[in-house]
Parts: sequence; structure tokens; C-alpha cells
Amino acid sequence: MENTKVSVWKGTLNAGIFTGLLMVLYSLLLYFLGQSLNKVLPSLGFLIFIVGLYLGIRSFRDNARGGFLSYGQVLGAGTVMSLYIAIITAIFAYLLYAVIDPDLIVKMKDIQREMLIKRGLSDNQIENSFKISAWTRTPWFIAASSLVGTVFWGFIISLVEGIFLKREPENPFAEVTEEEQ
Repeated sequence: MENTKVSVWKGTLNAGIFTGLLMVLYSLLLYFLGQSLNKVLPSLGFLIFIVGLYLGIRSFRDNARGGFLSYGQVLGAGTVMSLYIAIITAIFAYLLYAVIDPDLIVKMKDIQREMLIKRGLSDNQIENSFKISAWTRTPWFIAASSLVGTVFWGFIISLVEGIFLKREPENPFAEVTEEEQ
């Protein structure tokens, strides 16, 4: 195979956009089914992320790089692809909490309040906790943390997937052993 040199930014763009949109569609499905605040179902979106990264990196390796990528190149491709996914999901998170359903933040706060009550905190302690962390319950903060978190986890996932996806060409200049002569 010919080892073409397609930029990692261009070679992972389509897979990143596709995976990001797939994650947004899954989140919308959960939202319309009233399961956005469910503890288990949203984490299944992480599976979409893992599989999307794997398939995207593999496609980049096979179609844009002639079937070969070093471990570092796999890591780079996965991180770049994660950035594309992160941008899409962060924009969606902002729109969800700022435009589509601003009351979702209030619902999250109510769930958090119930958890703190179950842990035995007093009303005063709960209110102080909410005052200190109020800035974390804004659409901008949620979108920004989504962006950073997605790139971070994409890097970590790419570290693991790189073990399976790296493929380097054999060295054509290696010394010929006596067995091969």
C-alpha cells in the first residue's frame, strides 16, 4: 500500500464529526425519553465515544496513512478526533442547558440536594455547599468542562486503543539473517 500523507486534522475530521453527532443524537434521545438525569443510560454514550474513536482511528490508519500508524500517531489521531467530538458535544451541552431546557440545571440541583440530605447534611450545610459551587452549574461551565473532559478521556482511550491499532511497516533495510538467505 502507498503511504500517503494526509494531515491528521483532515483525516480524522469526518469520523470526529460523525461520532460527535451520534453522541448528540443519543443525548437527544435520552432527553426526549426523560432519561437525561438517569445515572446509567447517559454513561452508555461513553461506549459510542470509545467505539467511534476506535473506528475513526482505524479508518484514518487504513485509508489516509496506507495502513500504518505508530503508537504516537494513533495517540495524536485519537486526541485530534476527540477535539472534534468535544467541540460538537460542548456546543450541544451549552444549547441544552441554556436554550432547550434551562430548568435541567434546577433538576440536577434538586437531585444533588436529595443526595446531600441522604448523607445527613443539614439545610445550612447544603445551602453553603450550593453557594460555593453555584458557578459550576452554569451552561458555560458545563460546556467548558464537557470540552476539556472529552479531550482528556479521548487521550486516555487513545492510549489504550493505540496498543491494538498501531501498525508500523517492516524495516526494508533490516539485516538479512542466515535463515532468510
